[in-house]
Amino acid sequence: MPNRELFDNIDSVIAVDPVAVIAVFEQININSFLFINVFGEALFNDGVSVVLYQMFRKFLLIGIDNLSFWHFIAGCASFLIISIGGLFIGLLFAIVASLATKFATRIRLLAPVFVFVVPYLAYLSAELFGLSSILAIVACGIGMKQYVKENLSIDASSSVKYFVKMLAQCSETVIFMFLGLSTASHNHHFDWAFIGITIGFCLLFRIFGVVVQCLFLNKCRARKFSFSDQFVLSYGGLRGAIAFGLVVSLDDKIPAKQMFVTTCIAVIFFTVFVQGITIRPLLYFLKVEKKDIEKKDTMTEKVYIKYCDYIMSGLEDIIGFKGKNSVRDNPSFERNLCLKGINKNNINDKISSKELSKTTNLMAKIP
Repeated sequence: MPNRELFDNIDSVIAVDPVAVIAVFEQININSFLFINVFGEALFNDGVSVVLYQMFRKFLLIGIDNLSFWHFIAGCASFLIISIGGLFIGLLFAIVASLATKFATRIRLLAPVFVFVVPYLAYLSAELFGLSSILAIVACGIGMKQYVKENLSIDASSSVKYFVKMLAQCSETVIFMFLGLSTASHNHHFDWAFIGITIGFCLLFRIFGVVVQCLFLNKCRARKFSFSDQFVLSYGGLRGAIAFGLVVSLDDKIPAKQMFVTTCIAVIFFTVFVQGITIRPLLYFLKVEKKDIEKKDTMTEKVYIKYCDYIMSGLEDIIGFKGKNSVRDNPSFERNLCLKGINKNNINDKISSKELSKTTNLMAKIP
């Protein structure tokens, strides 16, 4: 088997599927700290995997005999440019969506349309310029979450939320339906040794990557990654649609393509069924903190949280340290991000003030 073809297969099976991870973690109500870390890692892992996949395919077109040291240097440079460029495109379209929803005061019915159209335009624009489309749409979603949500009315925001959730569930169903149809195909080529080695190395390098990164992150984080957190991060690397899509898109001229597809399906089945089914009892055994879905913060707790945030921001200003608290509470934060003029419309606040005035008038009429 040529090394260049093996690199394509390796890059496809390392892509962690955020849909599969979220589906499992939502069922077991994992705490927000782990949920955010696993979800974020899976999203950006997909973007990086696709970029590496495209780079290896370009190396394949050049030919292994024609590759030089400068090709690898150019590949590393293009990897950074494609990734950072995708993030920049996504943030740029998030600014466009924020401006559009801010000034669309007279056409409120069209405001939710921007929530669906703009991220797709960011995806297409990144593809047009050869940048990372996944990172672009992720960055666009992160930026829109911060500003666009506040520019929508309560009804529009709720409608967008549930429509996106329904669309995500339908897309997930279609993806795994195609995966099931591919499993029933008669063109499989089983190499049990290769399948076993692939699954073993996926688990081994997943654990190694999580432990090494947490070792460095724990030195600069207020909340450390405990042993149970690192175990969940290592064990939660489920493969799914991205890995399957990459391996299926391999060139048909590759002799070992059917073996790669079969191996990828085996890895997906192992991670989804074996790891996905056993992760619940393991979480109970490790006594991992779960999210209390029935508990809601009281007014006192909300005030106390804000109070602590402002105290931390003040302490950072006193000692001359610019941390996340002082940056978050800085009134010029939006201007520093070139987001001047994308302030929130405070539609919800206006609605609340109207309801408050109505309530006050009604109470005044009470004898």
